[in-house]
Amino acid sequence: MTLEKTQMTQMTETTVKTERPGLGYVPVQHSVPVLKNAEIIPMSLRSVHFVMPGGVDDPAAPSGGNAYDRRVSLDLPGFGWQVHKHAVAGRWPRPTAADRAELARTLRELPDGSVVLLDGIVACAVPEVVVPETDRLHLAVLVHLPLGDETGLEPALAAELDAKERDVLRAVPAVIATSDWAVRRLVSHHGLAPERVHVAAPGADIAPLASGTDGVSRLLCVAAVTPRKGQHRLVQALAAAADLPWSCVCVGGLGHDPEYVAHLRQLIKEHGLQDRIELAGPRSGAELDASYATADLMVLTSYAETYGMAVTEALARGIPVLATDVGGLPEAVGRAPDGGVPGILVPPEDPAALAAELRGWFGEADVRRRLKAAARGRRAALDGWATTARSLAGVLGRLPSEPRRAA
Repeated sequence: MTLEKTQMTQMTETTVKTERPGLGYVPVQHSVPVLKNAEIIPMSLRSVHFVMPGGVDDPAAPSGGNAYDRRVSLDLPGFGWQVHKHAVAGRWPRPTAADRAELARTLRELPDGSVVLLDGIVACAVPEVVVPETDRLHLAVLVHLPLGDETGLEPALAAELDAKERDVLRAVPAVIATSDWAVRRLVSHHGLAPERVHVAAPGADIAPLASGTDGVSRLLCVAAVTPRKGQHRLVQALAAAADLPWSCVCVGGLGHDPEYVAHLRQLIKEHGLQDRIELAGPRSGAELDASYATADLMVLTSYAETYGMAVTEALARGIPVLATDVGGLPEAVGRAPDGGVPGILVPPEDPAALAAELRGWFGEADVRRRLKAAARGRRAALDGWATTARSLAGVLGRLPSEPRRAA
């Protein structure tokens, strides 16, 4: 999840019922049993209190983490968990004193023995609020992105956030990450007991196959415009391939880091690409579907990702991917059942490699055919959100019978 600043809103509580050929690294994929109807019809519902950032429903500031939180809230009842949402407003993960007090009040008012799922962007920066509650609540923390991994933080702030996150994650009985890579990262970096860290990878909804444009030239990047998403590297790569007939639409929030957005616009102008690169802002629903429908290739140039939901959203439409080889992105790209890789992974910090792969995409029809065939195969094999909710439900159901007293 990105660590964007959330807009201040009132705290609410509601109840939800409801290859390139020759690619050296082939991501590991795990087979998941087919869900049967009997597995998703609970006889009774237990309650989980889900604490999330106040901007979780803000359409002007979409993020993978927010989308994940909203979706699993809808799907958890199918696996026996009624969800009570607590959206706590604040400048997470750098809250004010008032923000911390509001979170403390929210947790304090929950009944003893409650099962509580906390979004890591809210929980991990305030051990002074969360750790004492391990004495009486059954806590699990969902980490979308380790706080210290955000790009552009001052070293001292990154170290501070990292230490606070470690205190929180060591105190709670269960930690949930969104990829196998993220599990390994949290276990090794924070010294966590492996048996307490679980994976619940984001699901994907299979969508109609994208019609694209001419099959090659329309590029799409779906990511908030922030330093961690690295759109400046994309602009540099596209400038180096300006002789090719591409156009690129960047869909994502523009309000998280205005200084970076201004820098990006200036960079686009310096390279004379104003008519070829569009910063479209956030899109959702039918408007976002339309953006995917016209795309020929998905591009993502992130510095850090625990998974990469935009990648699987593209693959769910049969769109191949060109992305940086970082974090959990190789897991999201994955492979088709026949072993075909539906994307190209390039080294980070190397816009020249990205430009070279773009030239290969435009110049080698056989490469495009193989990537598109693999993307359609991967599309059919993607796990749905029911698998995500089932994994979360399993973790919640295995929380200790008594709250864990902080060490």
